[in-house]
Amino acid sequence: MQKTIKRYFFVFVFPTLLAFIVVFIVPFLMGIYLSFTEFTTVTDSTWVGLDNYVKVFQDPTFVRAMGFTGAFTLVSVISINLLAFTIALLLTRGIRGTNIFRTVFFMPNLIGGIVLGYIWQLILNGVLYKFDRTLTFAPEYGFWGLVILMNWQMIGYMMVIYIAGIQNIPGELNEAAKIDGASRWQILKNVTIPMVMPSFTISLFLTLTNSFKLFDQNLALTGGAPAAKTEMLALNIYNTFYGRTGWEGVGQAKAVIFFIIVAVIALTQLNMSRKREVQH
Repeated sequence: MQKTIKRYFFVFVFPTLLAFIVVFIVPFLMGIYLSFTEFTTVTDSTWVGLDNYVKVFQDPTFVRAMGFTGAFTLVSVISINLLAFTIALLLTRGIRGTNIFRTVFFMPNLIGGIVLGYIWQLILNGVLYKFDRTLTFAPEYGFWGLVILMNWQMIGYMMVIYIAGIQNIPGELNEAAKIDGASRWQILKNVTIPMVMPSFTISLFLTLTNSFKLFDQNLALTGGAPAAKTEMLALNIYNTFYGRTGWEGVGQAKAVIFFIIVAVIALTQLNMSRKREVQH
């Protein structure tokens, strides 16, 4: 059987590998090359070296978008994981009807980003209108609107991951802790959280990367208004590439920098979380 698998391994892998190279690797490498050029089309490019990267950091909208994205990601990651873990704890207590609650909490994750953005735009603007305000009245309104939207969409997804981790904890550990006189807080701190660390690793990684890459919801909810002060990095790159004539190369350079930032932060978080898993 093993010999047969080895013999036909390349036959089965080649189509997927070819598609991956054509759809991902080639455009990725081409994008890196174009970030060092001034171009209007892929075949019409002029090498300009690091000029595009210099313009990136001279562009105040990019620096502002980076700060806004960082603050949004920090608040979203903490709030989503805290609420998702709390709900997961409540839904693993043997309460009747928990399966219905799990389904209801997970459903928002199935809605597309653009649709979700417009739905929450109507809801939040409807509430704010009573106070003569809108989401685009000031950056703070757009910021917290995005946080609320992101929490509503992601909490159910993370909750399912935490529930799976909690249900995999051996019952003997909790029973032994109770016999030793441990309180609920002590069981949570010394048994539940250490045993659920793999779930924390996955959930933190997903919320971190999804928050940084947020685009559809940002476009639909505020569109970056007012005055691009609620513009996140992905939307800023889009607006630079498609909205500013002659800045295609700069937009591509922003995309490369964006990729590096997300990759470094995500891999750092993943490495730190896995170390915590080993320690526990």
